[in-house]
Amino acid sequence: MYDRILVPTDGSPEVEDALEYAFELAQTHDATLRTLYVVNAAGYSGLPMETALEGITDALHGKGRSAVDRVEELAPDDVAVEREIREGSPSHVIVDEADPDECDLVVMGTHGRGGINRLLLGSVTERVIRRASVPVLTVQVDPEGADDRSGEPRLAAE
Repeated sequence: MYDRILVPTDGSPEVEDALEYAFELAQTHDATLRTLYVVNAAGYSGLPMETALEGITDALHGKGRSAVDRVEELAPDDVAVEREIREGSPSHVIVDEADPDECDLVVMGTHGRGGINRLLLGSVTERVIRRASVPVLTVQVDPEGADDRSGEPRLAAE
C-alpha cells in the first residue's frame, strides 16, 4: 500500500513520536522513509548585514543535518531512509514533496492546539492536511513525548 513515506522533522524530540508510527508503517509495507527538514530563513531576511544572514542560514542548515541524522540514527536497520534538506516555507515545501509521484503518505507530529492558540500560532500540519494530495497521518505529541499516563503517543483525530 505504501512505497514511500514522507516524514518532515524539525529536530525536536516530539517528532520521535511520529517517527515511531512511520517506522512501523515502513516496516509493515517494506517502504522507504523520506525525512525532510525545511530551512525557513525568511524571518531573518530583514537583517542589516548579508554576512549575518549567511551565518544564520548556515546554522539552520546545520540544525537540519542534525535533525535528519537523528532520524537515520533512530531508524530500524530494515528501514531505508532518504534524507533531504530544503529551504522555503515549511508547509509549502512539505506539500511540494508530498506529490503522489514522490510519496504515498505523509506522517507528521502535531501538538493538537485548538482555538485561539491555533489562530495565533498557525499550524504547519493543518496547512499540509488541507493542501496535500496524498493522505496525511497526524500523531499528537507533547513536550513530554506522551499525552497520557501510559507514555504512549496517540493518533490525532484531525
